[in-house]
Amino acid sequence: MESLKNLSMAGKDKQSKEQRKLGKELRKSKSSENDRARTHGEILRQQVVEGLSTYYKNPVGILISSFTAGLEIGFSYLSLCAVFYFFHGKVEEDTVFKLISFAYPVGFILVILGRSILFTEQTSLLALPVLGKQQALGSLLKLWGLVIIGNLIGGYLISAVLIWIGPRLGVFDLETVKSISKHVIDHGTWTLLLSAVLAGWLMGLLSWLVAASKDTISRIFFVFMITFVLSFAGLHHSIVGNVEVFAGLLGTTAVSLKDYLSFQGVSLLGNALGGTVFVALLKYRSFINAIGN
Repeated sequence: MESLKNLSMAGKDKQSKEQRKLGKELRKSKSSENDRARTHGEILRQQVVEGLSTYYKNPVGILISSFTAGLEIGFSYLSLCAVFYFFHGKVEEDTVFKLISFAYPVGFILVILGRSILFTEQTSLLALPVLGKQQALGSLLKLWGLVIIGNLIGGYLISAVLIWIGPRLGVFDLETVKSISKHVIDHGTWTLLLSAVLAGWLMGLLSWLVAASKDTISRIFFVFMITFVLSFAGLHHSIVGNVEVFAGLLGTTAVSLKDYLSFQGVSLLGNALGGTVFVALLKYRSFINAIGN
């Protein structure tokens, strides 16, 4: 028992020493406007500070901001529906699904540059303070839940608005809504899960790249590049997908409630795993290992 207690104390001392060293390195990594490029430590410091600032925000403010993001991401859906409707029948359908990738980034640019809270962009950001022992896992899960609820409710509302106004403006029809929603959910569970993990990974990297950028043009480029790849490869994003599939549930008979719930649960899980494990954890551990040498 005594030896186990000694091992436990040694582990705590090592962890405490590691945290002090991390804090020292992050303080040394303050950004300078004259730097040509930000270092790993500077980007990590900014990510940790931004993540912590979200924890300290009023929950109502977080809910409103995430609700706003859910609404704004709907402009990606409006754009891709308009592109699909315009080109459908003029070129092969497979080609149309590639062409909509050029319209897909619109909502992401509005959300990310407008600083609304999007779950997939915030996944790795909010996990960093937990990895650094500055926040508890329970706090992270509560915050994720709040952001997801706001994003989904915003998505429900914009879905209802768009499937009503789109056909009346002649921008797209309900057959377009059906085609897009079926295209999103027409995959097995494991395929969808891995696809969502890759999408979450990319979105976590996007957050990192935006933090590394020093001007708006660079941020727009990175947002466009990452989300274009995400769409072109057919990877599954839980918040845009929420609008795509929920619109199909509301406006057509092609999507059942079971289809929607299955898609939403798997895509949220995959996005969370991708952003947390492959970005937050790996970036954090690589920095810890670097300063430990």
